[in-house]
Amino acid sequence: MKTTSSKKDYDERILAMECAGGKMYDLVGIADRFIDTELDENGILKSIEYKNDEKFNFAYDVIDVMAKKCPDKLAMLHISLDGRERRFTFRDMAKYSNMAANYFSYLGIKKGDKVMLVLKRHFQFWFSLLALHKIGAIAIPATNLLTKKDFEYRFKVGEVDAIVCTADGEVSREVDKAAWGNTNLKTKIMVGGARESWHCFNKDIRFFSANFTRPADAVGGDDTMLMFFTSGTTSYPKITTHNHKYPLGHYITAKYWHQVDPNGIHFAISDTGWGKALWGKIYGQWICEAPIFTYDFDDFDAKKILQMIEKYKITTFCAPPTAYRVMVHLKLENYDLSSLQNVTTAGEALNPKVFEKFKEKTGFDIMEGFGQTETTMLIGTIKGMTPRPGSMGKPSPLYDIAIMRADGTFADPGEEGEIVVKTEDGVPNGLFKGYYNDVEKTESVWYNGYYHTGDTAYMDEDGYLWYVGRVDDVIKSSGYRIGPFEIENEIMKLPYVLECAVTSVPDRLRGQAIKATVVLADGTEGDEHLRNDIVKYLKSNIASYKWPKIVDFAKELPKTISGKVRRVEIKENDWAASEEEATETTTADDGNEMIEKADVNNEEEKNED
Repeated sequence: MKTTSSKKDYDERILAMECAGGKMYDLVGIADRFIDTELDENGILKSIEYKNDEKFNFAYDVIDVMAKKCPDKLAMLHISLDGRERRFTFRDMAKYSNMAANYFSYLGIKKGDKVMLVLKRHFQFWFSLLALHKIGAIAIPATNLLTKKDFEYRFKVGEVDAIVCTADGEVSREVDKAAWGNTNLKTKIMVGGARESWHCFNKDIRFFSANFTRPADAVGGDDTMLMFFTSGTTSYPKITTHNHKYPLGHYITAKYWHQVDPNGIHFAISDTGWGKALWGKIYGQWICEAPIFTYDFDDFDAKKILQMIEKYKITTFCAPPTAYRVMVHLKLENYDLSSLQNVTTAGEALNPKVFEKFKEKTGFDIMEGFGQTETTMLIGTIKGMTPRPGSMGKPSPLYDIAIMRADGTFADPGEEGEIVVKTEDGVPNGLFKGYYNDVEKTESVWYNGYYHTGDTAYMDEDGYLWYVGRVDDVIKSSGYRIGPFEIENEIMKLPYVLECAVTSVPDRLRGQAIKATVVLADGTEGDEHLRNDIVKYLKSNIASYKWPKIVDFAKELPKTISGKVRRVEIKENDWAASEEEATETTTADDGNEMIEKADVNNEEEKNED
């Protein structure tokens, strides 16, 4: 089954749109002008091809066209922190992005300028992002959690020309501290407040025209559109650059993974400061003509999120695994989730036990997806597929995915290796252009016709992929290569565990030993009895060479600004200490017995593998 529509057909039907009751209708979808898809005999997406994308610009080719096609259709339902509801149509989005484009141009922001957006979940983020696309400036989304040091680094390496920043909290003052003496940062615009040396977005934008004509030399296609700072799980954040075709790469994300409904409403809880927001809060959803729901909260409250789903009849929902780990400990039967049609997760691997608990309580399968700041969704459980708890799903038809051994050959089914993307036959829409101003880093991950993700997994006989960990997270103990995720999954099966992270510690006998850092659910005390309980459970359920030497309790795990667990921080802290200090960490009473038994059985386990 193949869907197709030529540019000529599309343009003719746009011109033939009929007006009735003040609304305009067109049977041709926005996506049809740029995308052809083919489904297999089971109705699962088989392939995708792009067309007419040489000068594609999302703001003009989606938002402005939608404003003509169905001006009164809901684009976003926005709920502010104080509960105020705002409904923005596609006509509103076109209008306010035009006003913002004229405003930014007046302030001197021009094509090629790099503009940082620190706007939390404020609705002005969408106006600003679209305006920058129209001007041809490069948007750099960033979180409001950054400090002076963070901004100094980003301003310098990103060569930032301007910033649009929330007035909430102290973040604008951190910007001021970082901007002192920075001659490149020329323009500061504040949203929701006013202060000396800052322009006031909310007051000023009212005086600018709602008309902004697409220039003859408007940017699009392969021109740079976005720059993202990576999460920085293993080093200083790198800067990924994306072109104007990047939004088209999210068509699969929205239509086949989120499974958005044009007559429903999609809720992704992510903050606009990191890449996942652009997976779930604008591009793919609006290409599919589906409204989005935005709740501008400060602190995550699972109960409040569930209340929002119930009150506003959310149809599709996406949240990181951390959110689901909290939710499964709540009485979900107290919430009316009947409007939901599909739920998804990404950001880090989802533990099978969380999947099973959520399904038991709600009846919903959590459809997992995997990708990076450098990509759109690489792997996922998409429409028509049967999810397998613990699996990321199968490769997206947009990407040619393989599992590669360290020597550059391809792994067999069931064999661990690095996830790589084949690019020698062409770069798919959605894959980044490279790291900004850093050829060396780009070439360190992109060479010989493959982009190397740095994530390890294995593929089973049916093509499903199972996450193992970051290449840097793999533990090498007594000759074994041990992925942390498998051990974490076992620990997560214990009902009193909220989160955990498995890392390595120095060990004079094995080279590296295994440490489990555990965060307990509310009401559970981490004492010696519980530590022994965890140890005994693991002894009965995983191979001896995977037994942790150390079980440590913590109130929380270190995380990146995007919410990913920073195993590297735990590891670095442990390795920075002396071997004597490391071994002084409280262990289970029979911890030494575990190690001795594991060493005795070392060769036996290797033979079994």
